Amino acid sequence: MTPHGSDIDRTEQWADWKARFLRPRGERPASSARGLHHFALLSSDVERTITFYQDLLEFPLVELFENRDYRGSTHFFFDIGHGNYLAYFDFPGLELGDYKEVLGGLHHIAISVTPEQWDRLVAKLRAAGVEPHIVNGDSAYFPGPDGERLELLSYQLSDMYGTVVG
Repeated sequence: MTPHGSDIDRTEQWADWKARFLRPRGERPASSARGLHHFALLSSDVERTITFYQDLLEFPLVELFENRDYRGSTHFFFDIGHGNYLAYFDFPGLELGDYKEVLGGLHHIAISVTPEQWDRLVAKLRAAGVEPHIVNGDSAYFPGPDGERLELLSYQLSDMYGTVVG
């Protein structure tokens, strides 16, 4: 197993992966996907989740109905722009544990907002008692209502810290 940590220089490994796997823009096939339909997470409290996303982060609730796969479960959706949705399920009667970061699991969800929205939303988070971890003045990490890690970025959708992705 390759050792990892902030003192490890992986420059050669990243260059190797890029050379072997990253095709130049003009040589890449089109994606078979049309886009992200929705990203689904679990909610322990529907009302708290709606209040957090709709009132605090200003992501409108756009739909709510019974989950087709689990009777009595709520499936609800928030508009996060660009035709993308953040969805939640509750599972009454199913004992779920607290959020944990695990391999293959959720690390964080990064959502792009304008710099003006970023400033205003970070201020709203602080006023609500949610202290975000700010990185470089343009990225804010904070927990969602069930501990899920969220990030607000003031970058364009295709911009990753000044590097165009895609």
